[in-house]
Amino acid sequence: MKKLILGAAFALVATSAVAGSVAPPIIEPTVIVEQAATSSVNHHILPPVLFLITVASAAWLL
Repeated sequence: MKKLILGAAFALVATSAVAGSVAPPIIEPTVIVEQAATSSVNHHILPPVLFLITVASAAWLL
């Protein structure tokens, strides 16, 4: 009975001693998002202009 209790005590001590590692923790680098410089072109006007050019060319071809 003594050996069983002693074995259980050693098993508990051994598991807690091996639980950690000596390697340094892995820390993910922080991601910094940089805002891109704005361009001088207004991109909101391009789709309607392209649509008008397409409609005008289609009407000219008919």
